[in-house]
Amino acid sequence: MTKFLSVAVAVFAILCTSTVFSGTAHAQADQQIKAEIQKKLGSNAKVRSVTPAPVSGLYEVLVGNDIFYTDSTGKYLIQGEIIELATGKNITEQRQADLNRIKWTDLNQANAFKVVRGNGTRQLAIFSDPNCGYCKRLEKSLQQLDNVTIYTYLIPILSADSIQKSKQIWCSSDPNKAYTDWMINGVAPSGKIDCSNPLDKNLTFAKTYGITGTPTLFFTDGSRFPGAVQIADIEKKFASLK
Repeated sequence: MTKFLSVAVAVFAILCTSTVFSGTAHAQADQQIKAEIQKKLGSNAKVRSVTPAPVSGLYEVLVGNDIFYTDSTGKYLIQGEIIELATGKNITEQRQADLNRIKWTDLNQANAFKVVRGNGTRQLAIFSDPNCGYCKRLEKSLQQLDNVTIYTYLIPILSADSIQKSKQIWCSSDPNKAYTDWMINGVAPSGKIDCSNPLDKNLTFAKTYGITGTPTLFFTDGSRFPGAVQIADIEKKFASLK
């Protein structure tokens, strides 16, 4: 029995050592491919990581939050989607969604103004610029939603006038009304701009989480929807969260 245990321990030790070496070799290979890709892309793009893709022989290359693929030599950069034929699952799309996901609790609701309709049970966060045409289109569509709480985070990224309007909206006695009046009715905000505001915090958050365009929507599961999303798609997403 003692001899058997000794042999088993020895075999286990060999397997563990082999696994460590294998893991180290894979990590080194990933780093070599990353270095090769980065060298070819130059300073115009930052390669975040290179990891094995779910398809043998392919590697996932993250440039910012964008997904590409390459071969084991880093000779090619492939742009496209991997779809699992047996299930129809878009693996690239799912991976992109996971990369774009945030924690709902990371959103500081004190940095947004909110509107509550109906029972307010469904929650939605929107990053918006007051001079964004797509944001205005979205805001008109959102009037159709009921039983919802909407948190609006102002990120003035389009122009100096966006900063001015964002400050005027936030500093008004009713930011939600001032925002709605402008976005839907075209009544420009006015008044003071020197109140304490969260705009810098919102911009820092946007930079940290890769929010580069408006509108950008987030749901309570952390999923991100960029652009002027259709109400039908928002309702479908809400339904999936039940």
